[in-house]
Amino acid sequence: MLEEFLNTNVWVLLVIMTRIGTMMSLVPGFGAVYVPAPYRIGLSIVMSFLLAPSIAQYVPALPKSTMLLFLILTGEVIVGAFMGAIGLVAMSALQAAGTFIAYFASMANALVQDSVSNQQSSVVSGFLGTMGVVLVFVTDLHHVVLRALVDSFSLFQPGQPLMFGDMSNVMARHVSDAFMIGLKLSSPLLLAALVYYFSLGVLGRLMPTLQVFFFGLPVQISIQIWVFLITLSGMMMVFLEMFSDFYAPFVIP
Repeated sequence: MLEEFLNTNVWVLLVIMTRIGTMMSLVPGFGAVYVPAPYRIGLSIVMSFLLAPSIAQYVPALPKSTMLLFLILTGEVIVGAFMGAIGLVAMSALQAAGTFIAYFASMANALVQDSVSNQQSSVVSGFLGTMGVVLVFVTDLHHVVLRALVDSFSLFQPGQPLMFGDMSNVMARHVSDAFMIGLKLSSPLLLAALVYYFSLGVLGRLMPTLQVFFFGLPVQISIQIWVFLITLSGMMMVFLEMFSDFYAPFVIP
C-alpha cells in the first residue's frame, strides 16, 4: 500500500516537474544565464510540490510500458519548451527593435554580452532586453506566465496526443508578429533617420565643402538618442501589452 502510494506520487511529481522545469529553463527572467541552475531547479521542485494537488487530476496513471513512460515525459518536455519559447519570441521583438535602432543611430558596432538572448548584441538591444525583463516582473506579468503554465495542463493534458499543427501555427504567427512589432517599435527612429539623411544629402549638395561625415555622425547619434528617450516609454508599453497577449490565450478566465 505504501509502495503504491509513493510510486503514484513520485510519478505525478515527475510529470509535473518535467514540464515546469523545461519551461523555467527557457522563459525570460527565470531561465536567464545569470540565474544559477540550482535556483531554477529548486524553484521548479517547489512549484511542482505546490501545484501537484490541483494538477494531479490531469496526470495519467503510471504506465506499465517503459516506452509509453518515455513518450509521456517527452511530450511534457515539448509542451514546456513550447510555453517557454513563447516568452523568448516576445523578447525577440525588443531584440529586433534594438538592432534596427542601432543601425539607424550608427551604433551597430557597439556590441555587448546580452544576458537575455545569451549572445553578443548591440548596446541598444541589450538595454531594451534588460528593461523588458525588469518591467515584466515589476508589472507582475510573470504571474500571467505562471498561470498560463498551470492552465496548460488542462489544455495539453499529459499522455494525450500533442497538437503539433496548432502549436506550429501559433509559434509561426508569434514569430511574425514579434518581428513586425519590433519594426513598429523602431519606426519613430526610422522616420527621424530618413528625414535626417535626406536633409544631410541636400545640405551636402548645397555646401560641397562641408565635411558631411565629420559633421553628420555626431548630430545623427544625438538626434537618435533624443528621439529614443522620448519614445522609450511608449515602446515598453506596447511590448508589455504584446507580452501579455502572447500568453493570454493559454490562461483560463
